[in-house]
Amino acid sequence: MPNRPHADAAKAVSLHALRIPSGTRELEADLSLPGEPRGLVVFAHGSGSSRRSVRNQSVARTLNQRGFATLLFDLLTPQESRLPAARFDIPLLASRLDDVLDWVGWQPVLATLPVALFGASTGAAAALVAAARNPGRIAAVVSRGGRPDLAGAQALAGVRPPTLLVVGGDDPAVLELNRQAAGLIGGNARLVVVPGATHLFEEPGALETVASLAGDFLARFIPGKTA
Repeated sequence: MPNRPHADAAKAVSLHALRIPSGTRELEADLSLPGEPRGLVVFAHGSGSSRRSVRNQSVARTLNQRGFATLLFDLLTPQESRLPAARFDIPLLASRLDDVLDWVGWQPVLATLPVALFGASTGAAAALVAAARNPGRIAAVVSRGGRPDLAGAQALAGVRPPTLLVVGGDDPAVLELNRQAAGLIGGNARLVVVPGATHLFEEPGALETVASLAGDFLARFIPGKTA
């Protein structure tokens, strides 16, 4: 596993390029591993995106600095990603996430870490389905501009881990869908609106706000070691 350590202001993070088996396929993945990680955050990107999502990578770097390992992976193979239907096939995307979670459980460095999921757009629906199917394995879920409605009412009602839904204030249609989803998830869900932000959180400071909210939320449920 290639290892390219780099140092920044707070923590040294080792970077690993991986291939994760999923049935007969392999999914490209990038693991960022701080020293003595407090937990692992597995990212599920949105439709038309990949593990190289600039926004997810930005959030992941912030989480790395807070002591979280992060795993960004391609939910689809290059061939599948060219098929519009596959990008919105939530059962398929959730099954890929299940396979990645199974793989994590076999990795000595990762198996003992608390695991959280971070989903964007359609990836949020896949993350919520996976969380409903793996209640004992998932410590928390974060959705950025997500489409939780695509997970379906049954899956949403079955989500047990604490869930943070972050939506832009200027993304009214998605905001309403998230309000409805929060009602289905129930008391475990928290909806936070970022004022002035649109669906992709492209406005100055918007993505930084998402990263800060996610870091605070995850640290609450994955507190790490105490002295």
